[in-house]
Amino acid sequence: MKYLFFLATILLWSCKPNTTPSAEKSANTVNTTPAVKTDKQINLTILLDLSDRIDPLKNPAKPGHFERDSALISYLSEYFVSHMKTKGTYMAKGKMRVVFHPNPPDPAISQAATKLSVDLSKMDVKQKKVVYETLNQTVAENVSNIYNTTMRQAAWPGSDIWRFFKNDVKEIAVEPDSSYRNLLVIFTDGYIYHADSKDSDKNRYAYILPELFDKYKLRNDNNWSKKIDDLDLGLISKRSDLDQLEVLVLEVTPSEKYKNDEDIIRKIMDKWFGEMKVRKWKIINSDLFEFTKQKIESFLRE
Repeated sequence: MKYLFFLATILLWSCKPNTTPSAEKSANTVNTTPAVKTDKQINLTILLDLSDRIDPLKNPAKPGHFERDSALISYLSEYFVSHMKTKGTYMAKGKMRVVFHPNPPDPAISQAATKLSVDLSKMDVKQKKVVYETLNQTVAENVSNIYNTTMRQAAWPGSDIWRFFKNDVKEIAVEPDSSYRNLLVIFTDGYIYHADSKDSDKNRYAYILPELFDKYKLRNDNNWSKKIDDLDLGLISKRSDLDQLEVLVLEVTPSEKYKNDEDIIRKIMDKWFGEMKVRKWKIINSDLFEFTKQKIESFLRE
C-alpha cells in the first residue's frame, strides 16, 4: 500500500466518533502519575499484533484494520520527526522502533521492521538530516510490506502481549536515561491471546478472550464490573516497575454482537497496567483516523 493511498484513506474517513462513557472514565481516572514533560527526548516503541484481526475476510471493515494501522503508524512517525526537529539537529537523540513478540516466522517481515529502527543518539548531523527527510516514506513503504506480506500468507502469527510485558518490555521499551520519555504504542483488538501463553492462576490469566467473558457470565450483566472486582478477575501481573513507561493501546475492537466487551477489556487492562505501575496509559477503540489522531494528540500533550 503506497503512502499516497494512506493519505487518501485518511481524507475519506469522516464519521461520528465513538465516545462511550467507559472511554471517558478510563482516560480520566487511570492517569494517576504526572506525565513526563515534552521537553524530553522521545523513545518510541510500536508493538504490532499481526493476528487475524487484520484479515480483510474475517473483518471486512472499511477502511480495513491494516489501513487504519498503517495510517496511524505513519502519523506516529511524523510526530517523531516533528518532535525531534524541535530539538535541533545537533541535540536530537530520539529513538524509534517497530517490534513484534515473538518475531514472525517470515524473516522478510522482521527485516522490514528493522528498517524502521532509528537511534539518533548514534548519528551525526548529516545522518540525522537524512532520517528527517526519508523516515516518513520509509515507514510507509515498509509497514505496507509488513501488512501485505502477512495478509498474502494468511498465517496470522499474532502477538504475545502478555509475555512481552512479563519478560521484555523494560529492556526493549524503557530507556533508563531519565532524559527520555518512553512511549509504547500497542496495536491490538483488545482480545489478548497467543498460543504460547495459556497461563492461569485462580481467576487470573495470560489472555483476554470472549470465552472468559462467557465463563464468568460477564456479558449482558449489569453487575459485570462488581463481579470482576469480587472475583479478582484479570490478567496475571508479574512486575510492578514500569513507572517510567507510558502506554497507548490503539484499535481496540469489541465484538459486534457484544458491545460491552469493550468496557470489560478496558477494566481488565486498566487493572493490569495499574498493578504494573505504568506511569500513564490510554486505551482507544478503533475509530476513524481523525478522531483517533485527536485522542493520541491529547495523550501526547498531557
